[in-house]
Amino acid sequence: MVKGRFAPSPSGRMHLGNLCSGLLAWLSVRSQGGTMLLRMEDLDPDRCKEEYAVQVARDLEWLGLDWDEGYGAGGPNGPYRQSERSDIYAAAFETLRGAGLVYPCYCTRAERLAVSAPHPGEGEAVYGGLCRRRAPEELAELAATRRPAWRVAVSDREISFVDGLQGPVRENLVQDCGDFIIRRSDGVYAYQLAVTVDDGLMGVTEVVRGRDLLASTPRQLWLLEELGLSAPAYTHVPLLLSSDGRRLSKRDGDLDLSVLREKKSNRELTGFLACLCGLLPSPEPLSPTELIPLFSWQKVKRESLFVTSC
Repeated sequence: MVKGRFAPSPSGRMHLGNLCSGLLAWLSVRSQGGTMLLRMEDLDPDRCKEEYAVQVARDLEWLGLDWDEGYGAGGPNGPYRQSERSDIYAAAFETLRGAGLVYPCYCTRAERLAVSAPHPGEGEAVYGGLCRRRAPEELAELAATRRPAWRVAVSDREISFVDGLQGPVRENLVQDCGDFIIRRSDGVYAYQLAVTVDDGLMGVTEVVRGRDLLASTPRQLWLLEELGLSAPAYTHVPLLLSSDGRRLSKRDGDLDLSVLREKKSNRELTGFLACLCGLLPSPEPLSPTELIPLFSWQKVKRESLFVTSC
């Protein structure tokens, strides 16, 4: 049985890019007769609020996107808010530590930048593993004055998979991402660990999400393997960009639902998104359910999509 998920971060009102990913994830699941799950990725205690989570659910319902399991619906794999799953992440953390894959990192931001190399073509810093090489005496001295973040020591091998829209992807973990953080210095578990554990334990078989997360997939596949969890299939959909090439952001209030719901009906917005993604030749008012027989990944555009108006 196919099981997909939509996992927004309740840090503000959803914007058009969030809706586009959510609609495509929903259409993929419903076109296969599968189960849809809604999870709230609210790890950041400073930005994520319960009122935002409630609004996300209301906006999805307004658009016509339902779900069978998860936030507000319950199910056998809860809790469905990451802020309530710390004990589950702690167990996964201890599994990795028991395998000798976890070590404390005391590097300051300046030290991390000094010992990191840029990720080829991305500008992302690749951590060079300084704290993995520190002497025990130096680590003990640092521990007296700093709280560490915790990193996993990645394997020096290639991880490959075939993305449902972007095609073959290959990455050497050491060269392309380096040892990455799985628990922050404030004790909050990091996205890479949390999302991996959640997808594995919740039985997710397909992940549809924005193309900006494509580079995260090899490290998540590696974590799934180390934790003995089954890997879902991945499809990374195009990002929505403003007319000046800037990625849509909640912080900027770009085309968020508070504005969109005043300008368009739910059917008009669904039709606009479907046309933007390539599912329709021109915008026409349709509900998500009416789009199901028209859905095909072969129609969906691969590259970033520019939004000049809505």
